[in-house]
Amino acid sequence: MLTPEDIKAKKSKHEMISMITAYDFAFAKMAEAAGIDQILVGDSLANTMLGYKSTREIGMTEMLIFAAAVCRGAPNTHVIGDMPYMSDKDPQTAYDNARRFLDVGCSSIKLEGTPEGVIEFLRSKDIPVCAHLGLLPQTAENFKQKGRTEEEARAIEEAAKFVDSLGCFEMVLEHIPEELGTKITKEVSAPTIGIGGGKFTDGHVLVMHDALGMHPNKIPPFATKFVDMYSVGVQGFKNYIESVKARA
Repeated sequence: MLTPEDIKAKKSKHEMISMITAYDFAFAKMAEAAGIDQILVGDSLANTMLGYKSTREIGMTEMLIFAAAVCRGAPNTHVIGDMPYMSDKDPQTAYDNARRFLDVGCSSIKLEGTPEGVIEFLRSKDIPVCAHLGLLPQTAENFKQKGRTEEEARAIEEAAKFVDSLGCFEMVLEHIPEELGTKITKEVSAPTIGIGGGKFTDGHVLVMHDALGMHPNKIPPFATKFVDMYSVGVQGFKNYIESVKARA
C-alpha cells in the first residue's frame, strides 16, 4: 500500500499517479486488481450511487458505510475518505470525522477548500490530508471552470501554496485552466492530481462511473470514457430476460 510519503516521492521521480473513485467492495476489488495507485471514496456517491442531485444531501453515516466497503475490497490500496459537506465545519468536528474514516480503514482524508484552522489542526494530529482546490462542488454556485480570471487564478494559486505549506501530501485540482494547473504543479512540493486540471499535473482522478461508461448521461468535458459498461450491462440483462422467457 502506498503511504503519503510514497505518493509524494512519485512526484520527485516524475511518476504519474492514478486515482479513481470507487464506492463498494466489488469495484474496489477490481481497481486494486488493475493496480490503481489510490481509490477515492468520493462524496460523488451521492449522485452516482444514491441518485441525489447534490453532494450536500449525504453525511458521514453514508460515507462511512461505503468507505468501509471499499477498504474491505481493496485492503492493499491507499483509500481516501472524502469529507462530506459540513463534516469539517470546525477543527474539532473535522478531526473527529477524519478519525472515523481512518478507523474504518482509510489511509487519508480529502477536504474541499481551506476551512479556517481545519487543515492546521488535522496536520497537528498527524492526519494525512489531501486538499481539493479549484471547483469545489460542495459549495459551488455553478460548475463552470474556475480560475479563468486573473483574480480567481491568483486565489487558487495562493491556496495551493498555503495547503502545501501546511503539509498536505497531495492536492486535487478540479476544472481549472491547463496553464494554471501546470503553474501550480511546478510551484508546490505536493503532487497535484488533476480532474480537469490539464495534462501536466502529477496525476489524474476520474469518477469511476465516467471512466467505465456506467451511465447513459453526458459526462463532464474533462472526463474520458474508457469502456461502455452501461451498454454491456443492459445487453446482459436483456440476454437474461430472454433466457428466462425461453425457460433455458
